[in-house]
Amino acid sequence: MTKRKNISGSTEKKLPINGGTGRHALYRKELADHLKSRRFLILLLLIGTTSFASLYGAVSGLADVLESDGNFAFLKLYTTSGSSIPSFMSFIALLGPIIGLALGFDAINSERTGGTLNRLASQPIYRDSIIIGKFMAGLAVISTIIYTMGIALGAVGILVTGLKPSGEEVVRILIFLTFTVIYVAFWLALSIFFSVICRHAATSALASIAVWMFFAVFMSLVASIIANAMYPVNTDYNAAVNALNNYTLNLNLNRISPSYLYSEAVSTIMNPSVRTVNIVTMDQLVGAISGYLSLGQSLLLVWPHLTGLAALMLVAFGGSYIGFMRQEVRTN
Repeated sequence: MTKRKNISGSTEKKLPINGGTGRHALYRKELADHLKSRRFLILLLLIGTTSFASLYGAVSGLADVLESDGNFAFLKLYTTSGSSIPSFMSFIALLGPIIGLALGFDAINSERTGGTLNRLASQPIYRDSIIIGKFMAGLAVISTIIYTMGIALGAVGILVTGLKPSGEEVVRILIFLTFTVIYVAFWLALSIFFSVICRHAATSALASIAVWMFFAVFMSLVASIIANAMYPVNTDYNAAVNALNNYTLNLNLNRISPSYLYSEAVSTIMNPSVRTVNIVTMDQLVGAISGYLSLGQSLLLVWPHLTGLAALMLVAFGGSYIGFMRQEVRTN
């Protein structure tokens, strides 16, 4: 028998399942529910279709791209867009949040509405195992989808084009997929947060989509408006004086958005010719030699982005964790 203090400060006694916290049992239950659901099949079909459509577009335009730059040819299967089909990197940046939102928007409120949360909380498990188990199961599904589609696209690309990736290209692709998992996990954590604080699943879904649309579409507009208000560039004189400050403020405000952080980071990882993520002045260009960054140098550039995305994910999950632990769940 174990004792544990709940949020109100009183001591609750529970006999954990299998001698543990019950977290593993809940994780397996939630993972099985996800994998057997139609939602998972729809998401897998959506990502799979768009992934191979992007591969078709990349292969159709690969010859023209390789004529101008034949280095890191295998990475171009992920970054090259067709005449009317975006690249895999563009597709996953757009559709990735949908995976996270779809897996988490009804994680808690559907249990509460259906009356199953009461029965779940009455089991001999720690209460925090419920929210942790749901998040970990969603993270496992996200990792499965992202890594499966990324690796499958590369395998089919080898068969179709005959290109063989170098060791550095393989590592860059794996880092890109890892960034994507963390990025989508942020949206999963955010959707679980809204599922905790909103009573109905429809409300939490709309709130999650609203935040996604703001960061993906409107954040750049807001950043531009604020930067132009602080450092106007409407005249030739103002442009000459304020251009640098305007661009720097605009860039920093955009980096509040997880969508911008992710896009900037993966563009740097998947395109070794990107040598900086900040503004470059003419003085800095003097004497510079064009070339490609090594993997280590590219990682140094995007390390703050990875830290920022991971921090945002932990903050979002921390909010859902605290909100769930503070809520009253009546057990029969």
